[in-house]
Amino acid sequence: MFEVIGERINTSRKLVRQAVADRDADYIIDDVKKQQEAGAHYIDVNAGARIGHEMDDMNWLLDTIQPIATVPLALDSPDPAVLEMAYKKVEKTPMVNSISLEKERYDAMMPFLAGKDCRIIALCMDDNGMPTSADDIVGRAFTLIEELGKAGLSEDRVYVDPLIQPISTDVKNGLLVYDAVRTIKTKYPKVHITGGLSNISYGLPERRIVNRTFVSLMVGAGMDSAIMDPLDAKIMATIKTADMLVGNDPFCAGFMKGVRAGAIAS
Repeated sequence: MFEVIGERINTSRKLVRQAVADRDADYIIDDVKKQQEAGAHYIDVNAGARIGHEMDDMNWLLDTIQPIATVPLALDSPDPAVLEMAYKKVEKTPMVNSISLEKERYDAMMPFLAGKDCRIIALCMDDNGMPTSADDIVGRAFTLIEELGKAGLSEDRVYVDPLIQPISTDVKNGLLVYDAVRTIKTKYPKVHITGGLSNISYGLPERRIVNRTFVSLMVGAGMDSAIMDPLDAKIMATIKTADMLVGNDPFCAGFMKGVRAGAIAS
């Protein structure tokens, strides 16, 4: 089943940043409820944009969200101290966003992950920067999967992020990720594939149709998760349909449920 990580509670978004600064719980609660109702499997919580306030902001967001959260949270911060605080507060097994092969981040995150009951997003980034080939993505993914396995995180708890890059900067960026994901899933079929879906369309007009078409292709390659806006009804319908077409929807039950609810229509 394709898992949607709702991306909207992020203080890099102007309205969220203002709501957090004003401690406007109603705005945050309303947004979280809408994401859950739309089908989000995780709610990403990122409080990093207000420099110097991340710890307090994350603490407030968790206190605000948890009483109405029906799905687990994705704890999104590069700071292990913030993640440690957040991990102790959550009530459902969380996702942690994220670790990479960048030495500073890797060295900080591995001790944090020791003994934790969580899922982890593993970014295919190292100190050489963004990947420039499918082989770069695959090599970094394999290293992360193997090192996380040594730390006690089984393959089914690892969500590899191949770092989707805008196709507007290089028309091969879509194929690069597609090829890498197929290779990763062939060797590690239990590993999940996720990523910031809308990155592919950055700089282009009509971004939503680009995103919808891309996710259909990526589901076929083995992508089974995305960090995205679940309030985009058309892309949610596309995902449910693509997931059915690759055999992940027994008896087409999820698709039929979506049709009956009016969420999927031609």
